[in-house]
Amino acid sequence: MRINKFIAHAGVASRRKAEELIKQGLVTVNGQVITDLATTIKSGDRVEVEGTPIYNEEKVYYLLNKPRGVISSVSDEKGRQTVIDLLPQVKERIYPVGRLDWDTSGVLILTNDGDFTDEMIHPRNEIDKVYVARVKGVANKENLRPLTRGVVVDGKKTKPAVYEILKVDPVKGRSVVQLTIHEGRNHQVKKMFEAVGLPVDKLSRTRFGNLDLTGLRPGEARRLNKKDISKLHELAVRQK
Repeated sequence: MRINKFIAHAGVASRRKAEELIKQGLVTVNGQVITDLATTIKSGDRVEVEGTPIYNEEKVYYLLNKPRGVISSVSDEKGRQTVIDLLPQVKERIYPVGRLDWDTSGVLILTNDGDFTDEMIHPRNEIDKVYVARVKGVANKENLRPLTRGVVVDGKKTKPAVYEILKVDPVKGRSVVQLTIHEGRNHQVKKMFEAVGLPVDKLSRTRFGNLDLTGLRPGEARRLNKKDISKLHELAVRQK
């Protein structure tokens, strides 16, 4: 098995991230630093990443209702609470699939399956990600229409999105809008709304593919079953 695949299967990181770790000289095999991405791991080889031995684990998948104020990371150098802290019963080395901002709540998948992670976050797979945003301003068809054609964010045009106006309060000058996108760029939803003059006041991801928050209170998680994972895989394959 190639070294990047072995690392991904051990739940340390996705294959892409594993390649970065290898190039940085942070991976050893039988005590020797390796930087060749073509390195093959054989039975009995001792693999360490940043000095920590790694082993293949059972693949596990969890759906978390991420609360606001929690970091979408395995650890935080500032000592802030992370999504991993919310699942103390999980023994496997899981990590979040993509990220939600510190002040964004909602659907977040965690796993130790690197191949699955790559499949879920690759742009070509265009899996629906549904957000509900409370924005400052009065939302209407005129100011939201650019989102359906794509707006320029950080110098690159977004793919067309689908919106639904859920509530408008002209007195307070606020609106609630549902937005469905297929990408996952940094702060993308907030920047898309800013581009049409509706800065986000509060944001939650309510659905990822076939998964929603039914039955989960903020901070709660459930283990995904084979049916859940198969459906996500089908959604990804359908877009290829």
